[in-house]
Amino acid sequence: MAISEGGLLTDEIRCKVWPKLLSVNTDDLPPLPARKELREDNKDYQQVLLDVRRSLRRFPPGMPDDQREGLQEELIDIILHVLQRNPQLHYYQGYHDIVVTFLLVVGDRLATALVEKLSTHHLRDFMDSTMDNTKHILNYLMPIIDQVNPEVHDFMQSAEVGTIFALSWLITWFGHVLSDFRHVVRLYDFFLACHPLMPIYFAAVIVLHREQEVLDCECDMASVHHLLSQIPQDLPYESLISKAGDLFVQFPPSELAKEAAQAAQAERTAASTFKDFELASVQQRPDTVLRQRFRERLRGEERLRGEERTKSILTKPRTNRFVKLAVMGLTVALGAAALAMVKSALEWAPKFQLQIFP
Repeated sequence: MAISEGGLLTDEIRCKVWPKLLSVNTDDLPPLPARKELREDNKDYQQVLLDVRRSLRRFPPGMPDDQREGLQEELIDIILHVLQRNPQLHYYQGYHDIVVTFLLVVGDRLATALVEKLSTHHLRDFMDSTMDNTKHILNYLMPIIDQVNPEVHDFMQSAEVGTIFALSWLITWFGHVLSDFRHVVRLYDFFLACHPLMPIYFAAVIVLHREQEVLDCECDMASVHHLLSQIPQDLPYESLISKAGDLFVQFPPSELAKEAAQAAQAERTAASTFKDFELASVQQRPDTVLRQRFRERLRGEERLRGEERTKSILTKPRTNRFVKLAVMGLTVALGAAALAMVKSALEWAPKFQLQIFP
């Protein structure tokens, strides 16, 4: 359901399915500690407070002020609780955009458990102490684009635009850049059901979807960056989700790793934690559905386009397990510390004004 058209459809269903996708036992949720204990002498409190106060647009329009303010206090508590229980994690600007989505869908207590599992597995390298893994996962973007549309890839390379335009997309799972909450939770359905690198594939299909806009743009860094950083709000989400799933099957991370970075870096990313997560979730493999659908689509193309074309696609080497391919290829996942993230990004970003979090 999570990867099918429309996703999980309602928040009521998400309250039941999201915990299963993350292997969280809803019958044994720990109580939240007292608010005073969380906030006293907490090194992250002031930064979290500032970010949460700026998150007004992430709450439904028309929500009464007292209700919104209460949710903002709960949002702060969830973030601080996860950080307190996991001192190896580092808060980063934009993390609250992910947490607020879970809070609005499932409530504070369940959101705390889901966010903690997500932070220690899928998003582990978002919360690293440096931006090294963030830079590395962004490096997967261009090889994916190159596989599908070399012309767009070469144009972006000529413009020297880099990949910084997609930073806020990835570290917030698009929560910061999409204004319609329905689209945000639809993407969360998809990402929770798939490998941690799926957001980079979705970022690639957004760029590919805007092919003509990109090629019509003036081929310079500032112009292309400005175009790509302004994500359209009327994207055909369902077709893009389907395309992202197809690209993951066609070009798994393991086949792109050499272009993205040296394989020796793999051990420094979230690959090991995701492997543990996969073992705990062995019965939940919606990726199998992606593969099955892709094969069915190819069989349909065989009838329409001839046996020779289909044979060339079907004979591409594949392993028996989706996660084995993906984990071996996973040499990155997003990671950044709170204020250091934006400062570090600007050091290697294009030399003009960037609005990562407008």
